[in-house]
Amino acid sequence: MQANGNGKKGMVAEINVTPLVDVMLVLLIIFMVTAPMMTQGVDVKLPESSAPAIPSDDERLVVSVTQERQVYINDNLVELKELEGKLSAIAQNRQDHKGVFLRADGKLEYAYIMQIMGMIRQAGIEQIGMVTEPLKDAPKGAPGRARGR
Repeated sequence: MQANGNGKKGMVAEINVTPLVDVMLVLLIIFMVTAPMMTQGVDVKLPESSAPAIPSDDERLVVSVTQERQVYINDNLVELKELEGKLSAIAQNRQDHKGVFLRADGKLEYAYIMQIMGMIRQAGIEQIGMVTEPLKDAPKGAPGRARGR
């Protein structure tokens, strides 16, 4: 209670925002700490591309290939000779049957990536999306143009 100008005591109708700000700062710190941990997958140096991203509403299967030619289905290491069989079993068990995202290291040979893509197709999966990084130093409005040094 506080006295107003004419000597009567009344309620203060001001909101104390300090606790609200404290809670918001704590939540911000929690999100900043946990956000980097939410990325899934295998560490792969992806090639760069100027192609726009494909929008996706659902969770797709991810096949990752490292520079050391190790193949992963999502986060599980798989022998190359077992890849087709495991993908075939997964494709039969999945009702949505949407497709696969292929994340391959940029230093791998084209022929090796095509071999992996062939195995994915042999497993009965027709939709294959190639995951790339956006170009970092490409001039806007000129995708794919060669740049001189």
